[in-house]
Amino acid sequence: MNRLKDINIKNIENILGIEFNNKGVLITALTHSSYANQFKDVKYNERLEFLGDSVLQLCITQYLFNNYKDKSEGELTKIRSLIVCENSLYDVAKKLNLGVFIRMSKGEESTGGRERTSIQADCLEAIIAAIYLDKGLDVANDFIFKYFAEIIEKAIKHEIILDFKTKLQEILQKNGEVEIRYELDKYEGPPHRRKFFTTVIIDNKVMGNGYGYSKKESEQCAAKEALRLLGE
Repeated sequence: MNRLKDINIKNIENILGIEFNNKGVLITALTHSSYANQFKDVKYNERLEFLGDSVLQLCITQYLFNNYKDKSEGELTKIRSLIVCENSLYDVAKKLNLGVFIRMSKGEESTGGRERTSIQADCLEAIIAAIYLDKGLDVANDFIFKYFAEIIEKAIKHEIILDFKTKLQEILQKNGEVEIRYELDKYEGPPHRRKFFTTVIIDNKVMGNGYGYSKKESEQCAAKEALRLLGE
């Protein structure tokens, strides 16, 4: 079985607008750990995700530094946090329809993995790293600003909502009391980069999952997924 052929590379290259010299790095970027666990010697995208996060941070930081000279370090940091976050990555990943192309286990897929915010966001970070490794920083930078331009504009205008927990509570409780609780499912990774995984439960029904590098961030991501499922 040639596992390199279970992704239509040409289709994803057309969507990204980039033809890769090294197809393998793109395939790795599209491979979730659950898929790699099924086969020996299959690379998955977590290391690329780590690199892609840094590339994205650098490109956005440089852009803000060069173009908003009137803003303080604190203001720039806040704006960047609105742009470089799981929610923004997920929004771009959805536009690119990345969920269709991610290699994952049948078990992960059966539990909604292709729609999961964290999996799609991580995959996009990995793709940014793959572009950087294959084509260099300039091409990665062009890709980022092609797909993050709208998000950057909204962040500058402070039109991005970060407090999804409050928004969820307001929507659900406008017609009366609703029980909303957040449960920490697990955490993993080293202490300096620990991921927290949280579920939001509404009237004893699971309505969203999310992860982040703090409990607070993971709860916000879970609330955003719940809002998405509610059509908000």
